[in-house]
This record gives sequence, C-alpha cells and structure tokens, in this order.
Amino acid sequence: MGTSMSREQKRARARFLRKVVMVLFGLCVITLIADLVCVIILLAGKGKSGKTDTTTITTTAATNDSAVISEGGDSSDTSETTEATTPAPSAIEVKEYLPKNDLAESYWGPLPDVTEVKPVQHNEIRGIYIAGGMRLDENIELAKSSDINAFVVDLKDEANGVLFNSNNEMANAMTLYGYSRNKETGDETWENKGSYVTNAYDLDNVIKKCHENGIKVIGRIVCFNDLSLAKNHPEMSIKDVDGNTMRFKLESYHMFVNPYDQRVWEFLIDIANEAIDRGVDEIQFDYVRFPTISTKSGEKPYFGPEDTTPTRVDAINRFLQTARRRIQDPTGVPVTADVFGIILSSELDGKLIGQGWNTVGLTGVDAVCPMLYPSHYALNTELNGKMFDKPDKYPYDVMYNALMCGKDAASQEGYCTVRPYVQAFTATYIGKDNYLNYTETEIKQEIQAIYDAGYDEWILWNATAKYANRFS
Repeated sequence: MGTSMSREQKRARARFLRKVVMVLFGLCVITLIADLVCVIILLAGKGKSGKTDTTTITTTAATNDSAVISEGGDSSDTSETTEATTPAPSAIEVKEYLPKNDLAESYWGPLPDVTEVKPVQHNEIRGIYIAGGMRLDENIELAKSSDINAFVVDLKDEANGVLFNSNNEMANAMTLYGYSRNKETGDETWENKGSYVTNAYDLDNVIKKCHENGIKVIGRIVCFNDLSLAKNHPEMSIKDVDGNTMRFKLESYHMFVNPYDQRVWEFLIDIANEAIDRGVDEIQFDYVRFPTISTKSGEKPYFGPEDTTPTRVDAINRFLQTARRRIQDPTGVPVTADVFGIILSSELDGKLIGQGWNTVGLTGVDAVCPMLYPSHYALNTELNGKMFDKPDKYPYDVMYNALMCGKDAASQEGYCTVRPYVQAFTATYIGKDNYLNYTETEIKQEIQAIYDAGYDEWILWNATAKYANRFS
C-alpha cells in the first residue's frame, strides 16, 4: 500500500509541476508580447519623426548665449555622434563719444559689432618717420642716443602701393601705375609699373631690428589719395554727377578713391590687420581726408543727394570709428590718424576735406597727429589772435599758437591724445626769404612749443629720413 501511495503522490506532483510550468510559460509569453508591442510603438514613433537617437547641441541665434538640446541627425546615419555648434560671440557695448548720427546710420548702416575688447596699448611716442626703413641702422643709433622711441614706416603710400610683401588678394591683383602730366599741354602719361604690392623693403626685418632695440614700429597707411587703386577700381573713385572719375588740380591732378565707399574702408582695414599680425605696434592712417575741391574738369564731386548723404566730416569720422572697432578694440593695438594742421584754426577748411577738429578726436582712435608744419601755412596767417607774415620763420610761435587754437576742443571728455607732427625739413620751395633752414635749433623750438602747450608726444617728419644734425 505504501508503494501505491508513492506512485499517486508522484503523479500529483507531476501534475502540479506541469501547471506551474504552464503558468510560467504563459507569463513569459505575455511579457514577450508586451515587450514586442512597446518596441513596435517606439519604432512607429521613430518612423514618423525620421530621426535617430543622435543628440545635437545647437545654439539659438536670437540670444547667442543659450543652448538647445534636440534630437538630430539623418535617419540613414547609423553611427551615433554628437555635433556642437560654437556659440556666436555676443556683441559688447562700446562707448562712443560721438552722438548717434541717424543720417550716417541710414547711409552706412550700424557700426560693426565688437565682440572682444582689449585695453589699448597706448604708447607715449617721440618718433621719427623713416619711410620704407630708410637709413635704418643710422636712425637706430640716433634713437639709442636720444629720447626717440618709435619709427613710422610706410605700409602703403600714395605712389608705391603696398610696400611690404602683403598676402592681400585684392592688392596682389592690382597694377601699380605711374602718372605724369605735361603742365603746358595737359597731356597725361600712364606707366605700368608692375605689381601694386611692390615688396620695397623687408618689413619683418625692420620690426625685428626695432624691437631688439626697444623701438616701437608705427605702420603708416595712406588712405584715399591712391592713384593706382582708383585706376584699378574706378568704381571706387570719386566721380562727378555724370559718373566720370575726377582729377584734382591741387592734388597734382590725381584721382582719389571715395571716402564714402565702404569697400575702400575694408581694403585699408585688411592691410592694417595683416601688418599687426606681422608685429606692427600701431596703425597710423594718413591722407584720411577728401581732396581739395578744385578739379581738372571744373565739376563738383557727387556723393549723393544732399538730404540723404552725410557730410564729408561724417564720412571720415565713420571710417575712423569703423577702423577702430575692427582693429584697435579687438587687438589692443592703437589706431591713429594724421590730420591737416589748418583744421585746428579753420573749421571751414576742415569741412571741405572732411576733417573736423572738434569731432575727429572723439572717434575713439588712440591719437590724432596734426601736421603743424610752419611752412604749410600761407603768408600772413593769423593763429590764436597773432599774425604771422612768414610763418616758416617762427617755428616755436606757429606751433604753440596753432595748438592753442585747438586746445578747447581737445579738452573735451573722450578726446584722444594729441601728437603733433614736427617739421624736420627745410622748405626751400616756398620761396626765397620766406623760409628758415631747419636745424636742430628750430626743431627743438617746435618740440618745446608742444610741451608748453600741454602735450607730451611728437613725431619728426623728413621725407628722406635724414635726421643727422637735425636732432640729438
């Protein structure tokens, strides 16, 4: 009987185990079906969106500083990747001392955004002009034995194009032209002089030698008096109302490029930034003006309808503001501008050439350099209430009184450093008995006048870079 009970127990146990197995199998089937349903639902959702699980991080253009994480990528791409778009730098508010000019805004658009500002590295300059590195070793020795601490070198001038081995595409695509005119017949001669990039001297070597001797290098860029640029790109030249490129009688019958044209601005700024990359310590814009009004044709330059066209002063100021934002603000390298000396005492002359003494120093550039050469003033010129019959014969008095004429404007809040150019040459061309032989004595009188007028900086100008026996 015990054996029979054991068999029955075994059968019961077997039936019980079969039931357990069936229940477990059923649960597994249910779970598997549920999983399959979930997978099908997910796949259906993916199919509708057309995207995979790749995550892309993008930045909203509206705020420039907030990131949005979203699903991205092409559904055909099976690899999982993470793409990151670098946020665009946010614009920084930069203080402008010139009031907002609605006419300028409508004509040129807003000033360029500044996304980075480096403190300007102002240099207290006592310099000399050495053209394309002329008499470099001789002038280095002069600097070592005096308080001269900077050399002005030509990066681009009015006759020789770009003088260093620039990589600028526009410059390298142009031809350098020589121009002459027969005074009697008016016949003109154009000469193809080869590449506009003349590579006239080794800029890198000049910078290296100067820096080794503690001398700053100031890169001079002639702006709007550029015969070759106007010849290569007549669309950028100053024209009359009929669209004819003009020649300017008091500018040796040269053509000028148009200071209103932002394409010209961009070209000049690109040359400046390339020179900074090479190690130049300061950018100095010269001929940052309009030509005098007398023209070969007798016609007037046309820049647009009077009611919608900013003034010439507005154009020069706008260029300098733009250049400062594109050069000085992001690099900390100073931008300076040469201006006619006459604008300190004559607002009318300033308006004609686009240089307003009351405003040019408020453009944010680091310094303005008035060319206060006594020889450049006409006979019987009045300055600061004093009459000068032959200005060239009064180096101290002309320099001092010219600076005092502009003192109030230069004392405005935000006005930049005033750094006069000093006559270091003898102006025989102004006629017998009208000039002095400028030696060290006359030059030091001019410099003393600068100090007495309350300024500390200056640059000597001699086109041949000969300063021996003129300064020590």
